[in-house]
Amino acid sequence: MRLVWQILAVVAVSAIGGQSVTAVQGHPWPALLVGGLTAVLSVFVYRWVVGRTERRQVTELAGQGASGAVLRGLLIGVAMFVCVIANIAFLGDYKVHGFGSLTGPVELVGFMAGAAVTEELMFRGLLFRSVERGLGTYIALVLSGVVFGAAHLLNKDATLLGAIAIAIEAGGMLAAAYAATRSLWLPIGLHFGWNFAESGIFGTEVSGNGDTRGLLDASTSGPQLITGGEFGPEASVYSILIGAVLTLVFLWLAHRRGTVVPRRRAERAGALATLAR
Repeated sequence: MRLVWQILAVVAVSAIGGQSVTAVQGHPWPALLVGGLTAVLSVFVYRWVVGRTERRQVTELAGQGASGAVLRGLLIGVAMFVCVIANIAFLGDYKVHGFGSLTGPVELVGFMAGAAVTEELMFRGLLFRSVERGLGTYIALVLSGVVFGAAHLLNKDATLLGAIAIAIEAGGMLAAAYAATRSLWLPIGLHFGWNFAESGIFGTEVSGNGDTRGLLDASTSGPQLITGGEFGPEASVYSILIGAVLTLVFLWLAHRRGTVVPRRRAERAGALATLAR
């Protein structure tokens, strides 16, 4: 029931925020404000419900070092997408036709911020963390990644390749980033940086959502395996490869820092918690 209450609280904020952003779609500054408020409120609700139900300090959203971690994640996310789009452009499958929208990216900042925060709180803060307590880091990484990828099958122009790609390059990588830092701030920044670079800067599809009002007026054409097709570059083989490499890097860091939870230790912790209750 503890997990149920946590999920209900975060989902409620996400749903209300999502509907509110949709209501002001086409109005950049209200969308920025509503998206930002959704992100902030989600953090406060997560801290409150997790702190109350688990009776602990919510260290994964500690205020100290938060801005630096978000900035590092943002830079990694943007750099990741730059590498992907540069490879696609090198093959001639990404072309810039000129400058795009100046107000569109403002609106996308609000939308992407709300989505990045609520999805990280849900999938890494609640799902991954809960499964890791019982089954260890590696199984939790795989299971939460599969669920995250499957959730994107509900998106417009979703494909099985796109869902698999999301499971690896996002679900696995973001969970590994959390495992390495034990903080949600880096995954939040990384998630936002990737999404905003994809649509807000380079004007490409983000998981098939159709909103490509970026700073650049651009288009992709070519093999689906390279460009990702209608789903966007997230389904590109380049995104999968780069995401997989970063997943391994974060897991290596987690090993060095001793933050990986082995399955046997997780099982013992779960058994002790059950006995204590």
